[in-house]
Amino acid sequence: MARKLRLSNELFNRTTTKNTNPLLKGISMSRRVFIPMIALFAFGAIALTGCSDRPSGPPAIAQSGSQSVAATNGTASAAGDDQHAHKPGEHGGIIVTIGRDSYHAEAIFEQGGTLRLLMLGKDEARVLEVESQTFKGYAKSLGGAESMPFELAPVPQDGDVEGTTSQFVGQIPESLAGQPVEVTIPSVRIKGERFRLGFASAIEPHASDTMPAKVDDEEEVTLYLTPGGAYTEADINANGGVTASQKFKGIMSSHDMNPKPGDKICPVTLTKANSKFTWIVGGKPYEFCCPPCVDEFLKSAKQNPMALKNPDEYVKTR
Repeated sequence: MARKLRLSNELFNRTTTKNTNPLLKGISMSRRVFIPMIALFAFGAIALTGCSDRPSGPPAIAQSGSQSVAATNGTASAAGDDQHAHKPGEHGGIIVTIGRDSYHAEAIFEQGGTLRLLMLGKDEARVLEVESQTFKGYAKSLGGAESMPFELAPVPQDGDVEGTTSQFVGQIPESLAGQPVEVTIPSVRIKGERFRLGFASAIEPHASDTMPAKVDDEEEVTLYLTPGGAYTEADINANGGVTASQKFKGIMSSHDMNPKPGDKICPVTLTKANSKFTWIVGGKPYEFCCPPCVDEFLKSAKQNPMALKNPDEYVKTR
């Protein structure tokens, strides 16, 4: 590398001294300087390329999530910008993206709590054979906090090469069978790489098609951290001096559209309220079905405080 740089310097010196080379006659000084400069940069690029022999790091374990008709609402996992919507699986299951869309799986929830996982390639129409292995999974009720372990065993399909499988079958814990659940499989080995899967069996739709959308970040800060109407400085402190999206980050909404008599209901959508989404307004605790409903309720409490009802009035009567 030192020799190459020395040669380039000599070339530069020769061309910037008084022109005695007949080949360079008629070429302006600026052009004669420019030509060796190109050579210098070219030599530098070659030298840097030749000196860089550091190996690239191992690929990170990718996280995946389900994105289909019954996809998660962005909290599970985990998984983020890599995911995109897929059509429902050919067997009526949920298409799960594995890694950065490298592979796929179709998760089929059957009656009795059986979970069948069919492995697919980047092209979802192709069957994928992977190393025979037993997956350890974790299931919990949709929006719940406690997970229960279960296993998915390899059950090869006709045509699978010996030692590989394109199908895994397991039994969801009995107490969760038939319920909407979230499933996490921390380790899936495919062609020497390990991936993490996360998906949900279903997401119940909101009762109203006009469900309020989350306010913009800047607007949210003003809404929650500025008193007004029935919303006081004491309320702000009681709620921790944070916004709803900050306080409830990582908590999944699960909308029950059929509350029973006696159940608390969301003041905005009248679906069953969730005590996890409680917000203090006017010194009183109100329960909601999801954070965007807190946004909507707080706007109303600040703009029209006289219309604010007591929390005990938001109860299903019949």
